[in-house]
Amino acid sequence: MTQTHEIGVIDYGMGNLRSVGKALEHVGGTVYVGSNPKRLARAAKLVVPGVGSFGDAIRELKKRGLINVIRKFASDGKPVLGICLGLQLFFEQSEESPGIRGLALWKGRVRRIPTSKAPNQKIPHMGWNDVRWTKKSPLVSNIRSGSYFYFVHSYYAVPRDKTSVVGTTRYGTSLPTLLASGSVYAVQFHPEKSQNPGLQILRNFVRMKR
Repeated sequence: MTQTHEIGVIDYGMGNLRSVGKALEHVGGTVYVGSNPKRLARAAKLVVPGVGSFGDAIRELKKRGLINVIRKFASDGKPVLGICLGLQLFFEQSEESPGIRGLALWKGRVRRIPTSKAPNQKIPHMGWNDVRWTKKSPLVSNIRSGSYFYFVHSYYAVPRDKTSVVGTTRYGTSLPTLLASGSVYAVQFHPEKSQNPGLQILRNFVRMKR
């Protein structure tokens, strides 16, 4: 199968994909937004965006024959980026959808953001918040630690491998909001809505070498 230079943005019927695609094009990417498994498999990089529920997303990915496309991308060492719900799908399971197995690219689970330490804290976590780097990664090159990004989520990832955490955000407790392991990257925030820091995240991904 001949690889293209395209960045494949997976369309499984959940999320505002136009804004993600336009943002990637703005920073220099050649983008295909769609659900054709063969074309996505030929892409140079893959983006898994999404909003909505964990269980619905997995069902839609299965229905379109995209589960194995994503898993093979990761196992082949080709760059993959999860955005918002996409980050959560990379894990094994979520409290949001008990009994539904995730993509399992990473070991760990997704939990609801706790409110016990801050009873007046609103869920979902919505709006601007800062992300502080815990280690270096090519995904955060030329972005200052403490930069602000735009969030909308009620659940957060708890990775078994803590070394995969690149950035954290305080919202009642410390939430891992940027992760990287091998060629797989994920952000809980919406880079396409996060002005210059978010565009730099996408620019770094576009320029990333395999």
